[in-house]
Amino acid sequence: MTLSKKQGIALGVIAAALVAVVGVGVTIGLNRPADAVAAAAPTATAGANPDTGEIPRITGHAVPEAVAALKASGFTPIEPGKLTVAIGAFVPPLSYQPEGTTAATDVAGTEPNFGELIAEGLGLEYNPVVVAWADWPLGIQSGKYDLIASNVTVTEERKELYDFASYRQDLLGFYVRSDSPISKIEEADDISGLKIVVGSGTNQEKVLLKWNEELTAAGKAPAELNYYDDTAAATLALQSGRVDATFGPNATAAWAARETGETKLVGIIPGGWPLAADIAAATKKGNGLIEPVSIVLNAYIADGTYAEVLDAWGLESEGVDKSEINPPGLPKS
Repeated sequence: MTLSKKQGIALGVIAAALVAVVGVGVTIGLNRPADAVAAAAPTATAGANPDTGEIPRITGHAVPEAVAALKASGFTPIEPGKLTVAIGAFVPPLSYQPEGTTAATDVAGTEPNFGELIAEGLGLEYNPVVVAWADWPLGIQSGKYDLIASNVTVTEERKELYDFASYRQDLLGFYVRSDSPISKIEEADDISGLKIVVGSGTNQEKVLLKWNEELTAAGKAPAELNYYDDTAAATLALQSGRVDATFGPNATAAWAARETGETKLVGIIPGGWPLAADIAAATKKGNGLIEPVSIVLNAYIADGTYAEVLDAWGLESEGVDKSEINPPGLPKS
């Protein structure tokens, strides 16, 4: 089977997400709505299209209540009049450097867009800095960056050093070929006898191993877990029918499904099944910034700007009804 250039790129994103989960994505909290599958149904024509160069960038506006709260907080930006935001440049739809660009201000995706919206809401100039995942914690603590917006999960351990304002759910998705007869994967019984691509050592592998234990105990056939180090091989395995499904971070798989139309979502579960937590913007603990940030996010949720960002990148299923300050997170190990 041959894949088009667009199929190869987008489906490669699925496989990349399956074989390696960056430390940004493991989550715990309270279980979330079952409506996520319906909300995440992909449409092949909406949103970002890297082939045509049409990259969405939702703009915001100053939120008077947040501007006043920022002034009253005593917080002082690292650079006067600017909000220095640590961002990543990994994979769409979260954050990536579009082809032909080099500036941090050109990095696209949901995460930098939320960072920019927060800056605008606070009445500050957006000043993004592309940061490696390993470098942001010290950078926030030392005052090198005011804020990070880069798919950071709230954990109880992190809450000792950082304040958080939530803006998205972390979800895992089961995807199958668009012509697959499989219509639902939501619990152990649904994977019995299936061949599923999953990343070794990931949280999603732990879920499948637990489900297989349940199946074996019930005398039912467990799923066959398939591990791929090569993204092209994993992509071809799904498209050729050698495996039945993939299981990994929903954000990247939802993007690929919408861009190619070759895969479909058949199940979503919380990232820390059976519990889930929030993705959030983070600041240095106690610096006074997080309340104004949360005010901005809630204002955008109320006026529809927030939904525009998620809609543009196909992540409607990961939306929240309210930004919370320091919500419950992943327990300490």
